[in-house]
Amino acid sequence: MNEDMDKARDTDMRWVFALLAAYFLVQIAVRLAMPPTLGLDEAEQAFRSQWLAAGYGPQPPFYNWLQYAVFSLGGVSLLSLAVVKNALLFTSYLLYGLTARMILKNSTLAAIATLGLLTLPQVAFEMQRDLTHTVAVFFSGSVFLYGFIRSLKKPDMLSYLVTGVGIGIGLLSKYNFALLPASALLAALLDPPMRKRVFDWRTVVTAVTAFLITLPHLFWLKDNLGFATARTLEKLTDSGNASYAMQVVMGSGSLVLAVIGFCAVTLLVFAIAFGKPFLSAFSGRSAWTRLLERMMLFSILGILLLVLFGGAAHVKDRWLVPLFFIIPLYLCLKIEASHVEYSNPLRRLLPILAIIMIAVPGILFGRIAAATLNGDYERLNMPYAQLAAVLRQQGEPAAVLAEGSLLAGNLRKDLLPATVISTDYPGFKPAVSISKKHPLLIVWPLGAAEGNVLPGRAAEWLKSVPELSSIAPEISMIEVPYYYARNGDTYRFGYAWVAPAD
Repeated sequence: MNEDMDKARDTDMRWVFALLAAYFLVQIAVRLAMPPTLGLDEAEQAFRSQWLAAGYGPQPPFYNWLQYAVFSLGGVSLLSLAVVKNALLFTSYLLYGLTARMILKNSTLAAIATLGLLTLPQVAFEMQRDLTHTVAVFFSGSVFLYGFIRSLKKPDMLSYLVTGVGIGIGLLSKYNFALLPASALLAALLDPPMRKRVFDWRTVVTAVTAFLITLPHLFWLKDNLGFATARTLEKLTDSGNASYAMQVVMGSGSLVLAVIGFCAVTLLVFAIAFGKPFLSAFSGRSAWTRLLERMMLFSILGILLLVLFGGAAHVKDRWLVPLFFIIPLYLCLKIEASHVEYSNPLRRLLPILAIIMIAVPGILFGRIAAATLNGDYERLNMPYAQLAAVLRQQGEPAAVLAEGSLLAGNLRKDLLPATVISTDYPGFKPAVSISKKHPLLIVWPLGAAEGNVLPGRAAEWLKSVPELSSIAPEISMIEVPYYYARNGDTYRFGYAWVAPAD
């Protein structure tokens, strides 16, 4: 009998995983059907894939390392970018589903918990729109959650090892991930049976694994701490010269709004799916609901400490991804623990999920195509690939100097094998051989400079190269039509070919 029940549960989850696999394949197809322009985070990956480093800047390097490996195998392309993102997302959902199945006795609730991730806007929509490091932290959070729950429920060496892997890659994905294992540890320590698992000698395996994974970046971080954290701290603490009291009010208020923004849609969808019994389910209690409640509570307290003592004035909802992605699982655990009677919630949930699964790729594509009607151009409407095609007809550059990482990443993809340098990333100083046959190409959005002059940072860079410092480049301009342009609208670029004198 138990074997039949286990088989039924496996079958239930298999259809969920098959549905999700098909969905993420559709997402890849939709991304490839959109213009070949890279978004901001995608362009960052293309640009920084030119070198392998222990650190790159404000974000930890896990996603960069992974994308570097895929680019090395499959080339720098939109397909490589789309495959990495959607493979990570599918694996995250898969691990989340396995975790749900591990601690939920009801297979329907396990399926709902997994599919419930689609009701989180920051996970279902924002990650597809143009995020990379947040995708990585969601993936690592799913790895950690699976290993952590498994180490509490049926501990073995593998569970402690997986937990360490999750912590390691999480810290290499986003620094705020540290709140998740810290909150989980504190939550488990408050439960006597779970406390035994924390003090198990195999916890050493978890700690050593996490340390070894993060070690290369830690060596880099000790010499680049300011560079790595300056931009994030600037965004977090920008309170417009407000008083301390006002900064605390702003930070606390943004935290409340972020939590509401993160959870509201999921709560609404679950209320529709389960009907009146959903409200009664909040009385349900179990060891697992208490664990997740404490994890979320400690996470909020950790952010409040940043508000009170770290000057944090702005908390964005997407920063809560590694802390509150457990919400669908938590709600299903509450429903199961309450023993309320409900009738076929999947019947009401699936139509809502179908709408979400159609709407997300539809909106992603539609907002780009709509430019032909409203003239409201997004980043993906920018005609970088068409610009590169025109420039390639004029010559083959040895190197490209681009004004900004967004332009640099797009030109990196479209002007291979030229080395691309960005004026906003002075840390990348490659040795390039510039000649009359293979000159330097400088490109910038025309708005970056007035008239026929180089942008300031490009001019400074040119002066820093001895063999090019005395050259006054001839400035040219080009107009290229937007993707989905309205009435033939074009975007203008400036460019200059620079080669050493004879």
